[in-house]
Amino acid sequence: MTLLAGKTALVTGGTRGIGKGIVERFVEEGADVAFTYVSSPEKANALAAELGKGGRKVIAIQSDAGDFNGAQATVDQVVAAFGKLDILVNNAGITKDQLLMRMSEADFDAVIATNLKSVFNMTKAVLRTMLKQRNGSIINMSSVVGVKGNAGQANYAASKAGVIGFTKSVALELGSRNIRSNAVAPGFIETEMTGALDAKVVEGWREGIPLKRGGTPKDVADACVFLGSDLSAYITGQTLNVCGGMLT
Repeated sequence: MTLLAGKTALVTGGTRGIGKGIVERFVEEGADVAFTYVSSPEKANALAAELGKGGRKVIAIQSDAGDFNGAQATVDQVVAAFGKLDILVNNAGITKDQLLMRMSEADFDAVIATNLKSVFNMTKAVLRTMLKQRNGSIINMSSVVGVKGNAGQANYAASKAGVIGFTKSVALELGSRNIRSNAVAPGFIETEMTGALDAKVVEGWREGIPLKRGGTPKDVADACVFLGSDLSAYITGQTLNVCGGMLT
């Protein structure tokens, strides 16, 4: 399929889990894709080389989205390579879970910097290009935890709730320039990280979901394909919950 044919995309945190799934689906749908990583350049470059075998241009960029100047440098590199930038997916994120009573200031600040400030950094960095184009789709990764909260994740919930508010504000500011801004809120997505959890814990999560299964990176990536494509040309300022009905 070619829902993203002729489009270029930048995905932060694209070497594993949901981010990798998004990069793979975007390439399948005909986009040229740049993705960022923080460590393991060999792994990132190998992924880019593998995905580029089908004829699409795929590049890996070592970058910390939480660094303001680094974000601008990353976008400049992407525009230099592709000539334009149609889709930004702010996916980079971390967790540092702990009950609030035991949560350190450092762990709170780290999660806010990576999950929320990075969204500001990258979005601000793409504005000049997208405003000049008078076109663009910004997709911000939130979470069901940002919608309903979760014990032991006050920092994570605050960051992901902030992403939703930021997304709506950007949609209001930039809609007149044909730049769309939407959020995706995944629920329980089964990745290599959840594979380390106790099997009974995972099964408990599945049983609490109306669809009776955990989501996959592809489930989230498909939502991002939709929001990045022209199929969603009249959708902005929204949060798409990809959660199997958890929030129902």
